[in-house]
Amino acid sequence: MKVFLRVGLPVALGLVSAGALRGQGAAPYLGYTAPGGERQRLTEARLHGLIDTALLREWSRTLSAEPHVAGTPRQRWTAWFVDSLARSWGLESRIDSFLLYLPHPVSLALERTAPDPADLIVTEPALPVDPATRGAVFPAFNAFTGRGEAHGEIVYVNYGLIEDYALLDSLGVPVEGRIAVARYGRSYRGIKAREAERHGAAGLLMYSDPDDDGYVRGDVYPEGPFRPEYGVQRGSIKNGSGDASTPAWPSTFDARRVPEAEMDGIARIPVLPVGYGTAAELLRDLRGADLPDQAWQGGLPFRYHVGPGPVTARLRVETEAEADAYHPAYNTVAILPGAVYPDEWVVVGGHRDAWGPGAIDNVSGTVSVLAMAHALARAAAQGARPARTVVFATWDAEEWGLIGSVEWVEQHAATLSARVVAYVNQDAVASGPAFGASATGALKRVIRETTHDVPNPFGEGSLYATWSGRGGNEPSIGDLGGGSDFAGFYNHLGIPAANLGFGGAGGVYHSAYDSYRWMSEFGDPAYRAHAGAARAAGTLVARLANAMVIPYDYVGTADELAGFIEDLEPSLLERGWAVDLAPLRRAAEALRGSAVAFGVVRDAALASGGDPAAWRAANQALLQVERRLTRPAGLVGRPWMRSVLFASDRDNGYGTMALPAIGEAIRDADPERTRAEVADLATRIAAAAATLDDAARVLPVAR
Repeated sequence: MKVFLRVGLPVALGLVSAGALRGQGAAPYLGYTAPGGERQRLTEARLHGLIDTALLREWSRTLSAEPHVAGTPRQRWTAWFVDSLARSWGLESRIDSFLLYLPHPVSLALERTAPDPADLIVTEPALPVDPATRGAVFPAFNAFTGRGEAHGEIVYVNYGLIEDYALLDSLGVPVEGRIAVARYGRSYRGIKAREAERHGAAGLLMYSDPDDDGYVRGDVYPEGPFRPEYGVQRGSIKNGSGDASTPAWPSTFDARRVPEAEMDGIARIPVLPVGYGTAAELLRDLRGADLPDQAWQGGLPFRYHVGPGPVTARLRVETEAEADAYHPAYNTVAILPGAVYPDEWVVVGGHRDAWGPGAIDNVSGTVSVLAMAHALARAAAQGARPARTVVFATWDAEEWGLIGSVEWVEQHAATLSARVVAYVNQDAVASGPAFGASATGALKRVIRETTHDVPNPFGEGSLYATWSGRGGNEPSIGDLGGGSDFAGFYNHLGIPAANLGFGGAGGVYHSAYDSYRWMSEFGDPAYRAHAGAARAAGTLVARLANAMVIPYDYVGTADELAGFIEDLEPSLLERGWAVDLAPLRRAAEALRGSAVAFGVVRDAALASGGDPAAWRAANQALLQVERRLTRPAGLVGRPWMRSVLFASDRDNGYGTMALPAIGEAIRDADPERTRAEVADLATRIAAAAATLDDAARVLPVAR
């Protein structure tokens, strides 16, 4: 009660201004009866009051006190800490363990062998002002690097993109047998490693250029928020999601394992990340070919050249191998059983592992999940149990390739497919004041609607008003392609998903400087973004958990789909292919018609008071709509990726690709496969429309 009284009054005052934007006569929430909407409004106000910035700060300080990399004792301790909190709040909590292939570094070294031989810095210096950097710091390495030594001339490859190598080829600059130096950015680091290996590089060095992530952007840490000269971006270079030793099944302790030599998606050449201070020691004296484009010039204080020559270097990387490379990992799973629909679940989760102290990535997401669990558990104890079951998860080994969540999803795939209404992800959700969201099309409307009822953590009014710029424009919501723990739920199983939070300027990503001090000085000093993220995501979770009819909006999905279909036309015309998109257009129109008709029936049924048995039947049909937009066999060459609406770009990783089966067939210059994919997608969209029709038929309304 003291916690509620301490924060409840000022929050409640903020809620008045947020709720007032709707007005007393506002329409019921999507998926609610009018009385149900009023009850939900009170429930959400209670939840907002139970989210306490003091607790968020306390948990953040505790969890970011030391590095907690997957497979280390400290990371095991974080699982115990989260599980203990959940149990203390009366939740049904457990720790689910897996045995994962996580080869930790053994030794790392880099030397310039010519001119002027010298050992180069591959560590991050301690900072006297930041206690988190003064203890043990996990080595700066790229997970799933190849082992061994590379010695050769340096070649600068810009961002290491496919098109960058094409430009080098046009200049007659071979990479084969040389050590490539690529700057981070514009693509997932695993694609950079893949392309270096494909072009025959003996090794790869990656660094954060100050033009992208350093002093060109602003003052560097500890005086400012940006990356200092020896700050290093660690990270996985594995392509693909989940444990490489169990590519299509869960990594239980007795699981069958693929031998290391046969694992897909991991590098075979040594790869090492360095700071831009170290990269300068290799690039400063590089000569050879001039830059093919001015855009290749970075922010270091000298003219860049491509090389090769006269700079040479030796790179050595050793990691654990065979049995030594396997480490236990721990997901925490806390359950708040639903009072009305216990077999329908809303899952909210965030990864708990980090490459360092991880105050942003992802202690901020972890404490947001904890804040939601605490608030919903308190509300339930006061008599406001959610209608649907809410599952609060914290994942291990996300930083190594989404491994903890993927293995859990693979282990429980049948249950999750049958029960989960939505997955709400919390990843790096509090590093500044700017709110943003990405989501499945079916959830975009409800996300926008919930933000009308969330107070702006940085001022007056609602979060929606700030997010939309107060100009009346509907704020954009991104699409989900990959890169975080929603992938197992959405890209693999076809469960609607969302990721939302607050961001800002900074440059300590995946470094030892992503610390509590950085957060307290630059990211979120008053922990308002932390509280705002927990309230925004918690409101979405509560809205999904308590709706009489699941608040999906497939009108928006159909409208987006129509645009994506039109975007295909220029590529087909450019190639001169005769591909008939008319069936696809008709299917999208049918989906929109079914979505509009369902919305009319749903709203009429709820306005008339409704029938809980009919709502349950409609919800069971609604759960299957997104599943119809997946393909059990997956994408060609990527069977794990099953969604036919979105996937991560196979040649970028961080990019999102709409209609990926068709897009990849076009990229592969295969007109016959393109035609087949168009027909397949049209069939799946039609099936989704028919499932919406099934949901409408079970709702009793005056006809």
